[in-house]
Amino acid sequence: MMSHDALFQRIEQLVMLHSPAGDEREVDAYLLARLNEAGVEASQDEAGNIVAYLPGRSGGRTLAITAHKDEIGMIVKSVEDDGRVQVRKLGGAFPWVYGEGVVDLLGDREIVSGILSFGSRHVSHESPQKQFQNDAPLKWEDCWVETRLDAPTLAAAGVRPGSRAVVGRHRKRPFRLGPDWVASYTLDNKASLAVLLALVERRPTPVHSLYLVASAKEEVGCLGAMHFTARHRIDELIALEVGPVSREYPIALDARPVLLSQDGYGLYDEGLNSRLIAAARSRDIAVQQAVISGFGSDGSLVMKNGHVPQAACLCFATENTHGYEIASLAALANLVDLLEGYVTGG
Repeated sequence: MMSHDALFQRIEQLVMLHSPAGDEREVDAYLLARLNEAGVEASQDEAGNIVAYLPGRSGGRTLAITAHKDEIGMIVKSVEDDGRVQVRKLGGAFPWVYGEGVVDLLGDREIVSGILSFGSRHVSHESPQKQFQNDAPLKWEDCWVETRLDAPTLAAAGVRPGSRAVVGRHRKRPFRLGPDWVASYTLDNKASLAVLLALVERRPTPVHSLYLVASAKEEVGCLGAMHFTARHRIDELIALEVGPVSREYPIALDARPVLLSQDGYGLYDEGLNSRLIAAARSRDIAVQQAVISGFGSDGSLVMKNGHVPQAACLCFATENTHGYEIASLAALANLVDLLEGYVTGG
């Protein structure tokens, strides 16, 4: 089993790389370098996916494992003359999850840091932000990013409508909760990327041809996975994801991987699920099973659209999904072992 220290260090490296959907260049360079170091054939396709290929021992079938490399965040709607920047959500982001604090605006030429702002608390009903203290949910339309720079300076940095923004880098460094737990923004889905890289570094010899895909723009419609599966014949696809911990789901925050039967976009393949459970059992790994809503993955989207005949979604249980997430390092290590067993048939 992969050591928890090694997993944490890899997750930390990945989390500190900004990769909001559609501006994933920082993590792209890192992934290509690590795959090349591992001696794996890897490239980036037209949709931005990073794709590694491992030939199988026998022909006929092709398997893909995906872990999306984009994170949720913000997109710039407008830049005002006084340097205030209006932002809107990119993926499932909520302002109250981030709170007031530093965010990084990813300009075309440089990163500009500003403060996500909600307005002063010491106000009466005469100020519009008073309602957010007790009566109304905070929405992106009620927030702004304060840069204290003028519009020409922001333009020179390449901050414009369409620029991405994410939680400031100094706020993103993961926190170790005891020996077995990691807490951080963007474990969705940087922790799954760590699993994918760990699998590559074990140099498995798969039974069937295997694509390992760090998919692009998943948080805005699984666009990268849709492009990839439209251009490759894939018999089975396994998406690696977070598994939301909530009272409505039978998902416990522990070391057991989570296997989904259904999510908000459709059913997963029960035959593939059964094979994954058998692979887990062969390595003495217990698996949780769940049906969830308010969720989709590369697997459910490509299967729903007829791009693959069989898809599954393997998750690690996660508290505070799309926020400051908490997950078990043991669950991530178990995912590496399970996947290695499945792809090698051992």
